Amino acid sequence: MERGKMAEAESLETAAEHERILREIESTDTACIGPTLRSVYDGEEHGRFMEKLETRIRNHDREIEKMCNFHYQGFVDSITELLKVRGEAQKLKNQVTDTNRKLQHEGKELVIAMEELKQCRLQQRNISATVDKLMLCLPVLEMYSKLRDQMKTKRHYPALKTLEHLEHTYLPQVSHYRFCKVMVDNIPKLREEIKDVSMSDLKDFLESIRKHSDKIGETAMKQAQQQRNLDNIILQQPRIGSKRKPKKDAYTIFDTEIGSTSPKSEQDSGILDVEDEEDDEEVPGAQDLVDFSPVYRCLHIYSVLGARETFENYYRKQRRKQARLVLQPPSNMHETLDGYRKYFNQIVGFFVVEDHILHTTQGLVNRAYIDELWEMALSKTIAALRTHSSYCSDPNLVLDLKNLIVLFADTLQVYGFPVNQLFDMLLEIRDQYSETLLKKWSGIFRNILDSDNYSPIPVASEEIYKKVVGQFPFQDTELEKQPFPKKFPFSEFVPKVYNQIKEFIYACLKFSEDLHLSSTEVDDMIRKSTNLLLTRTLSSSLQNVIKRKNIGLTELVQIIINTTHLEKSCKYLEEFITNITNVLPETVHTTKLYGTTTFKDARHAAEEEIYTNLNQKIDQFLQLADYDWMTGDLGNKASDYLVDLIAFLRSTFAVFTHLPGKVAQTACMSACKHLATSLMQLLLEAEVRQLTLGALQQFNLDVRECEQFARSGPVPGFQEDTLQLAFIDLRQLLDLFLQWDWSTYLADYGQPTCKYLRVNPVTALTLLEKMKDTSRKNNMFAQFRKNERDKQKLIDTVAKQLRGLISSHHS
Repeated sequence: MERGKMAEAESLETAAEHERILREIESTDTACIGPTLRSVYDGEEHGRFMEKLETRIRNHDREIEKMCNFHYQGFVDSITELLKVRGEAQKLKNQVTDTNRKLQHEGKELVIAMEELKQCRLQQRNISATVDKLMLCLPVLEMYSKLRDQMKTKRHYPALKTLEHLEHTYLPQVSHYRFCKVMVDNIPKLREEIKDVSMSDLKDFLESIRKHSDKIGETAMKQAQQQRNLDNIILQQPRIGSKRKPKKDAYTIFDTEIGSTSPKSEQDSGILDVEDEEDDEEVPGAQDLVDFSPVYRCLHIYSVLGARETFENYYRKQRRKQARLVLQPPSNMHETLDGYRKYFNQIVGFFVVEDHILHTTQGLVNRAYIDELWEMALSKTIAALRTHSSYCSDPNLVLDLKNLIVLFADTLQVYGFPVNQLFDMLLEIRDQYSETLLKKWSGIFRNILDSDNYSPIPVASEEIYKKVVGQFPFQDTELEKQPFPKKFPFSEFVPKVYNQIKEFIYACLKFSEDLHLSSTEVDDMIRKSTNLLLTRTLSSSLQNVIKRKNIGLTELVQIIINTTHLEKSCKYLEEFITNITNVLPETVHTTKLYGTTTFKDARHAAEEEIYTNLNQKIDQFLQLADYDWMTGDLGNKASDYLVDLIAFLRSTFAVFTHLPGKVAQTACMSACKHLATSLMQLLLEAEVRQLTLGALQQFNLDVRECEQFARSGPVPGFQEDTLQLAFIDLRQLLDLFLQWDWSTYLADYGQPTCKYLRVNPVTALTLLEKMKDTSRKNNMFAQFRKNERDKQKLIDTVAKQLRGLISSHHS
């Protein structure tokens, strides 16, 4: 029973669920019915649900049928009325169709006439519009034709103006036409064509300027030279200053009318053909040779096109390149002056052009750009001149180069370029010029000294005497009083050297001209250079002559005489420099000439050479000495070699008459001392191991001959017996041995009044040993003779005492 109740309850729930589902189906959109149906199929009672669904469908069908039956009569009435209206509408349609057919038939002709009128009106309107458009297009076409003509005749700036009018004034009015679009598209090409053609003209101009820079520079430098010559004439003749020709304006105004209708001429390349002018005619201005119109045209064109900066950068870049090429000197520039001249002409030409561009255009180049280029040019030019001038060894070429540099600097200074560094560099070249002069004068002095005969200048007439005195400042009243023929004390190289020193001073003065130096600076430069000439060049030449191997005593004596006179002439050289520089020697910081020192040094060297030469001659004679140190014979005359030596010395000192007294005396004393020393060495030399009293007697005769020569006074000026003192050592030594006065020597040794004060015990012992050995060997039977034995004992005793003296002296 409970099961039946449970089944019944479940049945009721299912029925209620099915009812709910059916209501959802009736009230829900078809698109959302899926979940409802799924709940049906998910359950187990879908069969019963289908039955209820069928039941519900049948119920709805019965309700629809009832509703249709209720409204059917109204529907039928409406259909009947519609059928009546359709018949009336058909009748109306037929009437309208008939009326339209009649109207079309009656208005056919009118339509045709109206169509014809319409076409006429349209044509009339088109013709009027065409005329109006043609009136707008004709100016455009005329302007375009004018543009093409201007392009054809190379009038590019007017063409550019026409193009501007065409683009901004005319073409906008007719811009919708195809031919205008073609023109508009062609305008950038035309602009580029104008730019390219004008740039081509500029390139031609730049190339022509580069090739003809030397011609432009040459003309500018000629102008500067003419102006300088004119200024010099005015300075020399101030009263004629009113005759001065006016200076040409440095910035000639050129015919630069851009709107000219004439085609470009050959002159547009940059250089105008100018025939060579005669020297006495006015040189054309440097800018008169140049037509700058290509630059101006191109500048205007690029300015109008808005590309001025591009043009300026291009122009400056190209000119910088050209500047570097111009500033590159040729490798052989130092060989000739023309090489330097062409180099300077190109630089001047370049900067003359740039200076004119600076002053005739607004901003194409500016002062900063010009200054930058000039700084570069100045540094490169100075470096090139330093390098190439260092190769130059010809002072004339260096002098010409200096004049050219001065003209170069003066020319550029006219155009406002600072040139102080060039003048500073000229001071460096001045030192090099001095060196080349010194080398040249070294050869001149060498030739003069080599070709001189080192003999006093003979004078046979008053004319020759005045000629020599005119060449060299020499005054000697005694010589003037002497009758002709007579001789100057100096040789020919004295006036020649003096004149060459003056020529050197003139050469130094030439270089200082136009350097804008003060008189004091010029004077200082000349004096320093002259000092170098005297102390280095001339001194070296004199020293070389003095040191020559084959030079004789006569030549050395003449050199001493010559240098003495040249030394005296130094004050005249001082006066000469003062006269040409107008700077007094007393001026502060004035350099003094060192000629006196130079000639003194040369004279001292010659004197030393005389002393050396004399000593060598004496040595040569002494080599002829042939003493028989073992002879027992007593001679009665001096040796032949010594007699010849004394004769040579007499003849030599006779030549010394014109020498200063001290020189001759010193030479004579030096020769006597050397002779005495050599004789002493000859007596004591180790090879002479033995000698006899007879040999010592012969040696004594030779020494007496020397003393006789010294007493004869070969050179005046010695006090009594002064020259004989040179032989005092020999005399006292010989007297000691020949008189055998050992008791006196040994007793008085060391006392100031000693008779044999000049005899050294070592020397005496050496000579005594030689005589002792001789006594022993030559007297084999001396022990059998009492006197011989006593003498030998005496020698041994003396020798022992001498050794005692020597040892006590050393201790």
